[in-house]
Amino acid sequence: MAPAADIDLFAPFERDIILEVRTSTMKTMPGLTIQTGIDKQVRTGKVPVTFLGLDADEHDLTFHGDCSAHYTQWKEEFPEAEALFRPGGFGENFVTEHMNERNLCIGDILSVGDDGVVLQISLPRQPCFKLNHRFQLKNFAPNTYKLSRTGWYYRVLHEGTVQAGDEIRLVERRWPKWTIERVQEYLHRTQDNPEMNEELSRIMDMGDESRKTFETRVAKFKAKQKRAANGGEEEEEVKWRDYKIIEKKAQTSRITSFVFEAVTPNPEVEEREVKRGSHVRLKLPNGLLRSYSIVSGNENRFELGIALEEPSRGGSLYLHQNTKEGDVIQAGRITSDVKSAGAASNHVFIVGGIGITAFLSMMEKYRQINYETTLHYGVRSIDDIPFRERVDGLKESVKLYDRSKGQRMDIAGIFRNLTWNSHVYVCGPQRMLDEAILEAKKCGLGEDEVHFEAFSADATGDPFEVEVINRQGKVLKVAGEETLLEVLRQYFDDVPSSCEVGNCGTCRVALRCGNVEHRGTALTEEDKKEAMLSCVSRGIGKISIEI
Repeated sequence: MAPAADIDLFAPFERDIILEVRTSTMKTMPGLTIQTGIDKQVRTGKVPVTFLGLDADEHDLTFHGDCSAHYTQWKEEFPEAEALFRPGGFGENFVTEHMNERNLCIGDILSVGDDGVVLQISLPRQPCFKLNHRFQLKNFAPNTYKLSRTGWYYRVLHEGTVQAGDEIRLVERRWPKWTIERVQEYLHRTQDNPEMNEELSRIMDMGDESRKTFETRVAKFKAKQKRAANGGEEEEEVKWRDYKIIEKKAQTSRITSFVFEAVTPNPEVEEREVKRGSHVRLKLPNGLLRSYSIVSGNENRFELGIALEEPSRGGSLYLHQNTKEGDVIQAGRITSDVKSAGAASNHVFIVGGIGITAFLSMMEKYRQINYETTLHYGVRSIDDIPFRERVDGLKESVKLYDRSKGQRMDIAGIFRNLTWNSHVYVCGPQRMLDEAILEAKKCGLGEDEVHFEAFSADATGDPFEVEVINRQGKVLKVAGEETLLEVLRQYFDDVPSSCEVGNCGTCRVALRCGNVEHRGTALTEEDKKEAMLSCVSRGIGKISIEI
């Protein structure tokens, strides 16, 4: 095989030669419990090709293309993993010499060998965390699509056999302007081009995984245009919608689940689930505003799990004692503050009690797509576990700590024993969060490697003054029992918020002058130099902000 540096990646493609055919059985990844088919071995002789892929290749119901042209570049850019950058390293089935993302197009039809095999290029590959783990390089996978070196998937149009030495010939090019690289440009890097999203959504030869992404963007853009054409919606109508309680069910002696259904469903939502880690703000009939984690559902129908607080601030008490099925309650926008950690090799959840509601659907989804997950779950007793069947469904990934039996979670030990490239999610009482924050710092974890969710937050403190520079320089006084967010809302009606306990960052305001006692976990140390969370953080003396 010629060195990749000598290959003209922009040379027109007409034909190439298969240098190697590779397949694999599923194997457990080193240091993890999940399995992968990435470790593909060279096959000799004729290998049968069916509509499900190559013979004896245990993987998805598609099979991989080629990444061979890029190994030399990868070696130069990541010398610490040089020995691993060799043909087969990316789990490809075909190793070729000249084919690459710049000279192949979506929908290209190719004939292979002389036994009738016909293939079609259907998708750019979507490399995942397994590449990071294989090469022991954190966040390596995103480099593949940032640099257009992902490889591609084939669709089998006609079965037969293939072997090393077979010629691959271009039979038909249906979409000559849409090279794999150009598709990646709008799939990953330039996502907000309506014209290109529309055009790509109409390429029926493109596999669903990518085409539906473009279709979703088009639908959102058209919905936005429609709202604009109608003069937009009133802020209050956008912000609050009526929901009926269609199910109220005791999960434990102190935890109740509520299923809310929109009185007027939004047809644009369809059955799309809310983002994992989402929460919703309720406007209760007694005047209180409270935010709760969504266990599952979509914007038209969602489920909450709510524990009766001891003592209650009024929200959980009202929902437990004063609501019934059929009651209508208003809910605000559904938001999520959990950032994607798809590059992590292991996802570790540290949860206390009702905190399971913040991450339950996320853990279920992660297990469904074969992510490595571990749940450390501390409960008062076995009888105090809500959504018990779903928790049990997580099976061996759950490590339970029953306080009634004297079992205590060793948070320090969990952080000390984290495996390489782990991402940690924490939700529980304040003492659990405080200990987790401390241990994460001791272990040197970056702010992008740990996510914290609080149940509640103490937002009281010394009074302070705030000048709102971009609102005529108005000076407001914030009393010791008030939050900055509450005071801002008394004067301005456009201050957004969501969780209101410092998790999500929706309520952040720009800090222009003064000192702040920062609380909550949504801001990084760099963010705190120029912003504050109006829901929990407090000014010291007098500060100046913009909203």
